[in-house]
Amino acid sequence: MSRPGSTPTRPRRGAGCLQSLLVLAVILGLGYGASKIFGDESSKSTSKSSSSSSSDGKGGKGGSWEIGDCGGPDPENKPDGYRAFDCDESGATFKALKIEDASFLPNAIQCPAGTDLIIQVSRVFGSGDGKKGGGIPTNTVCGRNLTGDHPGDAGAGGGQLVEGDCISATAKEIACASVGANDFKVLGLVKEKTECPAATTEPMQLMMAMGRPYDVICGGKV
Repeated sequence: MSRPGSTPTRPRRGAGCLQSLLVLAVILGLGYGASKIFGDESSKSTSKSSSSSSSDGKGGKGGSWEIGDCGGPDPENKPDGYRAFDCDESGATFKALKIEDASFLPNAIQCPAGTDLIIQVSRVFGSGDGKKGGGIPTNTVCGRNLTGDHPGDAGAGGGQLVEGDCISATAKEIACASVGANDFKVLGLVKEKTECPAATTEPMQLMMAMGRPYDVICGGKV
């Protein structure tokens, strides 16, 4: 399925008319060492801040992203641009686990466990350097690395906060392999403390963040 206004093939450079380009702007490059603050320490927010960039890569085979599509760094839009690749191409580094609607509220994007990086797909018109870092968000791709480490796995210390992750006493995510006596395991992510499971020993009330689907981390003994 193609999105209205998108083209399944890559537009030629130098055309006189406006070119519709898909822009992949990294908003959370967890698998590649860059990420963006997601509102509080608990949401993988303690990672380094990323610079948003763009690429002229098309979406999936039909011009839009679908589950199972693959992508990777765009060699023509370094350092943070991404584009689509066939999964058997050497440039492919991640596969789409889920496609979410775009949102101007980063906390509203909740990807499944196992997501190693989150990429915002935007559409811009025109060509040249002016396309970088701009565009209208259209989708969000929840991607999993094809090879190597998977920081988004529960307990691994990366990705978005999910049940099974571990956190410090200040709600900062840490790898479960390195927990101490004062750390906790995430037993639930809920709106009210009363919704936490019975095994919860430390319900953590978070500061309000627009779009985030939970306000309380239910912490339990590791």
